[in-house]
Amino acid sequence: MLVEGSMAPDFELPDQTGKTNFLSSKRGKWVVLYFYPKDMTSGCTTEACNFQEVLPDFSNLNAEIIGVSKDSPKSHTKFAEKYQLKFTLLSDESGSVCQLFGVWQKKKLYGREYMGIVRSTFIIDPDGKIVNVFQNVKVQNHHLEVIELLKKLQ
Repeated sequence: MLVEGSMAPDFELPDQTGKTNFLSSKRGKWVVLYFYPKDMTSGCTTEACNFQEVLPDFSNLNAEIIGVSKDSPKSHTKFAEKYQLKFTLLSDESGSVCQLFGVWQKKKLYGREYMGIVRSTFIIDPDGKIVNVFQNVKVQNHHLEVIELLKKLQ
């Protein structure tokens, strides 16, 4: 997994509208880049809706929220429409960006091992440097934790 102090690697991925997004195009802003396992699942929905609820607070901190999963742009479109999400959801169907950031890992559920996205959030400063990494995120108050950290960092 990428660590604090390293530069966030650039990548390009399509969003829920099909538009290609480059991480490097976000320079000059704080970026909250969060990786989540799957659209429309309970934990992922809670996390996304929590971020949406406080989206104006992130805007006031010059921060942009970007969600990434292996779901298709079409799945992201349905997810964003159903929950009225107004931030970018990126589709990493190949898993290359998940691997690049080190969030594609072996997981266990009910004694079964499988590969999947470990829920993680990277805080990237306006110069493109990773300044904080949250691993194995618990979704309940994560959005508030991120806001508080951004306030301290600024």
